[in-house]
Amino acid sequence: MAQQKKMTDVINAVSQKYAAIQPWEGSAGVPLVAWLVAILIVLAGLGAHWLVHHGLQPLDRRILAPTIFVAIVVLLALKIARQWDRAVVLRLGKFHRLAGPGMFFIIPIVDSIAQGVDMRIRATDFSSESTLTKDTVPVNVDAICFWMAWDAKKAVLEVQNFYQAIILSAQTALRDIIGTHELADMLTHRGELGKRLREILDEKTNPWGISVQSVEIRDIIIPKDLEAAMSKQAQAERERQARIILSTAETEIADKFAEAAKKYERNPGAMHLRGMNMLFEGLKEKGSMIIVPSSALETMNLGAMGGLAALSQVKEKEDETRKEEAKY
Repeated sequence: MAQQKKMTDVINAVSQKYAAIQPWEGSAGVPLVAWLVAILIVLAGLGAHWLVHHGLQPLDRRILAPTIFVAIVVLLALKIARQWDRAVVLRLGKFHRLAGPGMFFIIPIVDSIAQGVDMRIRATDFSSESTLTKDTVPVNVDAICFWMAWDAKKAVLEVQNFYQAIILSAQTALRDIIGTHELADMLTHRGELGKRLREILDEKTNPWGISVQSVEIRDIIIPKDLEAAMSKQAQAERERQARIILSTAETEIADKFAEAAKKYERNPGAMHLRGMNMLFEGLKEKGSMIIVPSSALETMNLGAMGGLAALSQVKEKEDETRKEEAKY
């Protein structure tokens, strides 16, 4: 019952919105130009009466009656359609012609304007509330449909309230497509989803003289719990990729170290220079202390720890000398 009441409210809101945008829905209004022309006709009749009788008294019905009649006919017959509007004119209840844009005339009582049709491209938003996907996930999808009426006659005569028909057809098609797609496909292939919707709607609305230009999926809203779970899944996937990259880098580094070890093994002098360079780089930082195994010192021919301390003192003296030179 609640879902049925919600759908009824949507249909009523669409009907009210549709009636508000139609310029000739119900009784047609009288344009300002028709009032001006009618007033000019009345003034012309009074002027003719003045010229014939040299005054307005006594009133001559032979002049005033046709003047008033013509003025009333102009008020009822003169209509104006805007550049983008087409008026569907019925004569004695049957389709007669399409009128507009600009000024046109109808025969009062005999002719009537059924409806005005906006020929511009229009954007209509629609949505599907709490629709289950193929993998049983409830989603809310918002979309926009761009459409235009290319045949005003068909749009008025072939379907009742074509604006409401388009919205309801779009909602139904959207629900059907959601039910045949999984959530992952909907999130990653919005463009293809919109194209499929456009094809379905265009096939249905073409007999009405209406063409659907495009359908764009604006938003796909999923439950909060599922959104948090998807976020954790994405975070875990990123962490997995990071570890794979790190392990690949370590493998490559190990290969490079193994290759370097073979070169050092064939050239002890290179190993000695590499060790000296490492010590020098470590002692460049002031106050640094390096603990080196005695076997490594013997390998590099540095002697015991005394040699390492002497090397550190030499480095400190060099730093003090540079500071003094900088002062001067």
